[in-house]
Amino acid sequence: MTVNKGLLSLVENTPNFSNQALENAVNDIKAVDKDDGHQFILSQFMVDEAIRGNPVLTTSQKNDVLETLYAAQPHLQIGRILTDVVRHTASIIDATIIPLEDIENPVASTFLEILQNVQTVQGLVPELYGVTPADKSRAVNDHLGTLNNIFLTTVDSSEPVFTRLKRIMELIDTNSRGTSALNLAISNAATANLNLRTFLTTITDDSTDFQETLDNRVNSVVGMFNTLQTRIAQIPGDPTTDLVAIKDEITNQVSLENRNLVSLDDYITALSDNISFAALAEDETLRGLVAKVAQNKQWQTYFENYNNEKESLNPIYATNTDSDKSSVIDRVLTDSGLPDVTDATDLSAVAAKAQRDSRIDTANYDRLTIEQQITKSCEQLGITTANRTITALSSTLLRNMNQHDRDEIARQLDSNESADTLS
Repeated sequence: MTVNKGLLSLVENTPNFSNQALENAVNDIKAVDKDDGHQFILSQFMVDEAIRGNPVLTTSQKNDVLETLYAAQPHLQIGRILTDVVRHTASIIDATIIPLEDIENPVASTFLEILQNVQTVQGLVPELYGVTPADKSRAVNDHLGTLNNIFLTTVDSSEPVFTRLKRIMELIDTNSRGTSALNLAISNAATANLNLRTFLTTITDDSTDFQETLDNRVNSVVGMFNTLQTRIAQIPGDPTTDLVAIKDEITNQVSLENRNLVSLDDYITALSDNISFAALAEDETLRGLVAKVAQNKQWQTYFENYNNEKESLNPIYATNTDSDKSSVIDRVLTDSGLPDVTDATDLSAVAAKAQRDSRIDTANYDRLTIEQQITKSCEQLGITTANRTITALSSTLLRNMNQHDRDEIARQLDSNESADTLS
C-alpha cells in the first residue's frame, strides 16, 4: 500500500536528480589543495579537463595522452580518478550509461528505468539462485553505490574511502610544507601539468606536426610524477600502500557498476526467460519436448526429473522448516496418526500392521495364525526368532515397524528438502 502523506507534493514537483552529493564530497577532497604550491590535485583536474575538452586532438590522441598519464603512478592520479567517478555517476543519472540497442531508431533509457531494473534484480536473484543479490554482486550498491555514498560510509568501524583519501592528501600537504624535496616534487608535477595545459591551448585546426611536442609535454608530466612518488614514499609511514588500495576500491567499484548497468537489460531478460522456461515443466508434453531439444545436460536433468521431484514436495514439510528434523518427524507422525499401534501385547494389531508394511510379503497370510504371521514377518525383516516367545517377537517387530515409519518420514523429508533446494 502506497503512503499517501506527501504524495501530492511529489506529483506537483520534479525530483531534480543529480550527483551533487558526490560532487560535494569530491570538492571536499579537492579543497585540500589550496593552490599555494603544496599540493597537485587541482592541476590534475584541470589537465584532465583540458585534454578531454580540446577541440583539435582526435579521440585516439586524447585516449593515448590520458592513458599515458594514468599509467604513471595511477594511485597519484587523484584528479583523474575523482573526475571519472563524477562522470560515471552523471551517466547513470542521465542514463547514457545504458547502450542504445537500435542505432537507427534509438530509444534512450531513463534513470527511472535503471532504478526499476535494479529493483527487479533484487527479487529475481533470490528466486532463481536462492542467495542474496549481494552474493551475485548484484545488490543495489553493486549497481548504484557511487550514487549511494558508498565512498562516504562503511558498515563497520573502518574509515570510508573518501575520508581516508582526504586524510592522506592532508598528510602529503602537511609534509610538503616542511620538506623541501617533497615540496619541489609537487611544484614540478603541477608545473608539468600546467605546461601541458598551456600547450594544448596553442594548437589549432591548421596546426601541423605537434605530436612530438605533445609527447614531450606528456612525458615530462610522467617523469615528474615518478619523482613525486619517490618523495611521497619517504613520508614517515609511506602512504603509498593506502593510496593504491584506495585507488583500487574506487576504480573497482566504478568498473563493477559499469559492468552491471551496461548488462542490466540482458541480465534481467536471461533470468526472466529461465523462470518462464521452468514454468513450462508443469505441462507434461512441453516438459518432454524441452528435455529433448535442450542440449545442456543440466536442463535435460531438470525437465526429465521434474515430475519425480515434484512428487517429493509436501506442504506439510514446508511449514516446519524452522524446526529441527527430529521435531518435524514427530509432528508429521502425529499428524499421520502414527504410531498406530503401541501395545505389543495386542498381537492382532501388530499382525495387522505387519500386513500394511511394504517391506513384508504377506501372500497367503490369511492361511496363517496371528502368531505365525508375526513369526514370518520377523523372519522377512531379519529379526531373530529362535528361542523367543511370541510376545518378545511381537515387541521387537513392532519397534522395527514403528522405526520404519519414522525412517520413511525422514526419507520423505529429505526428498522434499532436496526437491525444494535450488541447485
